[in-house]
Amino acid sequence: MNMTTFATFCYSNWHFYMNRILFVLFLAALPCWVQGQLFKSQAYATDSTLEVMTWNLENFPKNGQATLNSLSTIINSLGVDFIAVQEVQDEQALGQLVSDLSGYDYAVEPGYFAGLAFIYKTSTITINKVYEIYASSSYWSPFPRAPLVIDLEFKGINFLVINNHFKCCGDGFLDLGNADDEETRRYKATNLIKDYIDNYLNNKNVIVVGDLNDELDDEFANNVFRDILDDDYNYKFADYGIAMGDAGNWSYPMWPSHLDHVMITRELYPSFDNDGSDIQTLKVDELLSGGWATYEDNVSDHRPVALKLNPAKGLGTKELDNQLNKIVAYPNPCTASTQLRFEPNPKPVILKIWDVLGNLVYSSTIPALTTVWQWNCATQAKGLYKLTVQTQQGVYTSTNIVVY
Repeated sequence: MNMTTFATFCYSNWHFYMNRILFVLFLAALPCWVQGQLFKSQAYATDSTLEVMTWNLENFPKNGQATLNSLSTIINSLGVDFIAVQEVQDEQALGQLVSDLSGYDYAVEPGYFAGLAFIYKTSTITINKVYEIYASSSYWSPFPRAPLVIDLEFKGINFLVINNHFKCCGDGFLDLGNADDEETRRYKATNLIKDYIDNYLNNKNVIVVGDLNDELDDEFANNVFRDILDDDYNYKFADYGIAMGDAGNWSYPMWPSHLDHVMITRELYPSFDNDGSDIQTLKVDELLSGGWATYEDNVSDHRPVALKLNPAKGLGTKELDNQLNKIVAYPNPCTASTQLRFEPNPKPVILKIWDVLGNLVYSSTIPALTTVWQWNCATQAKGLYKLTVQTQQGVYTSTNIVVY
């Protein structure tokens, strides 16, 4: 073998073995690389907003350690302040998940665990109390899982979050004459939650979340949420726009349907209307390698729904401007325009008018010392409207206006 042939032989074999070595090293590093590329960072949180997310984790942990790894990566990436979770089957595994998170803790009802829990960021959330409601056996039909309430502080403001997992299934028809009807059970659960807030949490900043297992856009006769939707003065489904929008943004793609909801009380309306506030279904499955198939295998069949709330100035202050009690709309019903008359306020206020679906149809800042303000109703559809006035201290709803 001459020197040229020998050199060619050595180079070929060196190249062959180096390729094998590099391939082996690649295989050894592959699990770490895949884990590192599993989720692309997508922070949802901001420093100024409270993020409240509801998430049905479907028999958590659905696929053991793979579930914990995926959730740890997702939650750390999103950075949300607060998560209400449902279908947690293993509290020990929940503790293990939280230990892998950066700066989080969790809370459940001591002594009894019904699959509902809270995960929260310790640097932004202070927990005052955690308790169940409607936990006795007499309420088992509407609440197979007793609602879990948490009393918390965010930036010195008190919030109460009620976590729920309503009864599933049904035929789509609300049969109030049948106590075992699944829709009837969800209807009763909805109204019991409303009754509890009306009686015990009046004037509080309340957020109701969870897998409520029904749709907001059902016709009135079969809509289990109809009493809430009718009371838009006091309650609003923050995710109503999602429910009425593109199916690609719904929380339960398997049907597809939108079953995971976020409801707020009127005290939070101005905060929800603030710049920076937002609600959306977070498509975290699209950030996983393998997309929905990987997500469903390892995490859940539900996507999380997240509310981002920028607290209104003065939220949490109880004093309202009593001068606003004298607001009157005339003429009412309104056919073309109506005059709003009130005592002069020493500071500017914000006038807002909402339709029965909770859509904002008019907003204007009224200067200080104004006594009369005119609203042109001619361009609005016939129906009932709610007039609200926002001061620096809170919100005062003064009157109904009928457009005819």
